[in-house]
Amino acid sequence: MADVIQLLPDHVANQIAAGEVVQRPASVVKELLENAIDAEADRIQLIIKDSGKTLVQVIDNGKGMSVTDARLCFERHATSKIRTAEDLFALHTKGFRGEALASIAAVAQVELSSKQEDSELGTLLRIEGSKVLSQTPEVVSKGTSIAVRRLFYNIPARRQFLKSDPVEYRHIVDEFHRVALAHPQVSFRLIHNDVENFNLPVSNLRQRIVNIFGGKTNEKLLPLKEETDLVTIDGFIGKPDYAKRSKSEQYFFVNHRYIRNPYLHHALMAAYEGLIKEGTFPQYFIFLKVDPASIDINIHPTKTEIKFENEQALYAILRASVKHSLGQYSLSPMLDFEKDPTLELSYSETKEKPRMPHIEVDRNFNPFRQEQKSFSGASKKTASWESLYVGIESKSNTKPFDLVEIEDFQEEKTMDLGVETSEQPKAETFQLRRKYILSQLKSGLLLIHQHRAHYRIRYEEILTKMSDTQIASQQIIFPINPAFTHAEISMLSEIKEHLEQAGFQFSKFGFEGLEIQGIPAYLQPEAVEDLLKKVLAALEMELPDSYFSGLDLIAKSIAKSSAVRTGQNLGCDEQAQLLDKLFACKEPQLSPDGKPVYISLDWEDIENKF
Repeated sequence: MADVIQLLPDHVANQIAAGEVVQRPASVVKELLENAIDAEADRIQLIIKDSGKTLVQVIDNGKGMSVTDARLCFERHATSKIRTAEDLFALHTKGFRGEALASIAAVAQVELSSKQEDSELGTLLRIEGSKVLSQTPEVVSKGTSIAVRRLFYNIPARRQFLKSDPVEYRHIVDEFHRVALAHPQVSFRLIHNDVENFNLPVSNLRQRIVNIFGGKTNEKLLPLKEETDLVTIDGFIGKPDYAKRSKSEQYFFVNHRYIRNPYLHHALMAAYEGLIKEGTFPQYFIFLKVDPASIDINIHPTKTEIKFENEQALYAILRASVKHSLGQYSLSPMLDFEKDPTLELSYSETKEKPRMPHIEVDRNFNPFRQEQKSFSGASKKTASWESLYVGIESKSNTKPFDLVEIEDFQEEKTMDLGVETSEQPKAETFQLRRKYILSQLKSGLLLIHQHRAHYRIRYEEILTKMSDTQIASQQIIFPINPAFTHAEISMLSEIKEHLEQAGFQFSKFGFEGLEIQGIPAYLQPEAVEDLLKKVLAALEMELPDSYFSGLDLIAKSIAKSSAVRTGQNLGCDEQAQLLDKLFACKEPQLSPDGKPVYISLDWEDIENKF
């Protein structure tokens, strides 16, 4: 039988390695930025075209490379960082595997120019699909410039799996943020399609965070600092009041390397337990400094996962330090205008001297004394179970629901359901606890969750209008200028067309800011910014690319924000109309989030309870 195992050609092996290291343009950005940091550059420029699909270029003023090093850096397993296996556990640099540039060169057209400080000439190298096309002397400035063009040009199937330009650019910005946050002592620029989107000067960590995420971030931060024999913790955490609905702006760094670690994230969330609302997440920018020998960073091709030698101790230290920071810095005195101001004064500030409290005692009270009871019925007291009915007037025409606390406010109209009310209600309905609507059926009782019911109604109305035409927009007197980061604006740009179809009108839309002049007719102006934040949180989870999913996401957000809330009063007509509209929906049983809208109780089930 013939042999079937054979060695792969180098260019095929490089393409396979590229599948692990280079997943999208952001992967190229990460590798090139980290190489520039390793070259001890203090000024780095990132140039992007078409979200990295056409060009990713990094220019730095680092040490540069010799002619030989420029050629060897594109060979597999060629690295200047390690010599022996033991060096893997004493790493202080970013790249060390020696596969990144070789993988990138296998799936793109690469041009490298580099010059060392003590050299008169630099070198210019061109590679395409792992093949060296040319290497010539060139007059270039000190440092290195690497331009990666037409990523995946020779693997069309991989290129087809790339997402839309806004999605790919957002991933690039995420990688840019991670490297820039880890190295505030380095200045960074990001230019996309000839427009400068970021210009970050040399600064300290707090200034770098503010420069990236906006001026309002400064007031949200609490310092975090702890030093032990095992780990040194430094950085900032967000105040509980500013917790967000999404997991953005959460960063862990170990020895200045960005990592993902669910275990450490759980430690931080445990410290916030009871301080933030369910479903929200705090900001954090945490730097851990540990002995390189106590971690293994060679367990994942992208080097974003780290194995710690003593995770349990790290968990406890991190949780305790975050709790300490929250307790030390986040508590501040609050004004309560409902309190009597004299109660807040100390004894030294009042004219009266402290007096011993006087307690009055009823000495004749005996808890064991029992009154004589007669079982004849004539002298039976009403002190036992009959006392439950004291104060309730007996009526001959009492209906079963007269003993239930019914909140039926016909005169007070607090919610416009888009219907004309009549003098007589269509059906006998009752509002319970300002949350549920109770209605009688032939077979029993129906209990409807008023918010979820209206959420379903609004959702189907909005989705239908958005799919067919466009929702009416209301002009507002004072334009709304919500504050969002570049990454968030990039996300909103993915669905800008859908937002306009939903009734939003923008007079300004770009990285310089947003200005909204028109909003959907369903919305109140004060709810706009919160609604857009909910859309952003959903975008991070779903990343919609298709037309329908984008519309669906916005329809859900607008419907939920404009639906009647728990605690709102509904009159009889409003209750009846809500039921009519609900059962005219395509899916009345479930809310758009998949939660039950109503439950039914059969008379037989009710009878069995007795």
